[in-house]
Amino acid sequence: MKVKNILVSQPEPQVANSPYSVIADKHKVKIDFQPFIEVIGIEGKEFRKDKITLTNFKSFIFTSRVAIDHFFRMCEEMRVPINPEWKYFCPSEAVAFYLQKFVPYRKRKIYPGTGSLAGLMPILKKQKAEHFMLPTSDILNPDIPALLEKSNIQWTRAIMYQTVISDLSHLSAVKYDILVFFSPEGIRSLLKNFPGFKQENTFIAGFGSTTKAAIEENNLRLDIPVPTSKFSSMTQALDSFIEISNKTK
Repeated sequence: MKVKNILVSQPEPQVANSPYSVIADKHKVKIDFQPFIEVIGIEGKEFRKDKITLTNFKSFIFTSRVAIDHFFRMCEEMRVPINPEWKYFCPSEAVAFYLQKFVPYRKRKIYPGTGSLAGLMPILKKQKAEHFMLPTSDILNPDIPALLEKSNIQWTRAIMYQTVISDLSHLSAVKYDILVFFSPEGIRSLLKNFPGFKQENTFIAGFGSTTKAAIEENNLRLDIPVPTSKFSSMTQALDSFIEISNKTK
């Protein structure tokens, strides 16, 4: 089946010539963006119930930009001053560089990994005396605590934001050739908003092992799994899939 339109369950990239726009231009396909989930910050008074004191920590692990946003929001809300001795550990340069939005990048102790949490482990292991705080959503990928525990990292989870299902009632249906998902919550949102959804000829792309599991658990068909040995990114996989599907026979 020829691919003509795609729905990506994330916000539209706010950069010129994003990989998605390159795909749209190259293959003459329409790509829409619609977040299937929303992130909502937990208020300070709710956070206090977990009895976690921010000033008891000097080292923090940030797995995403969202985690960084809500950590510094919580500091501001709870009137916790930013300690110049704090250390920040991030899985990638991109996430680490985002810290400059809140702290002078070169004047703080910022440690980026090689692109994944696993790649950050050698750096974390060198901080033998540290007890890390991990700001997270109310939903945490089980691979993260498993990896930290396996590496004997001392850490405390701090839930600072929560993930909720978006209201997609403005979409009368999801009549797209490809639906693209990046989390199990996206799959749950699809089925809650469209309880009568039938996949039929719609292709589903899913990123990550937990997303794959959610797709299979709900008796849906995963047509474009990412990552694979061939494709590390969703856009790479989509580009190849569309190339093959739309090839003139």
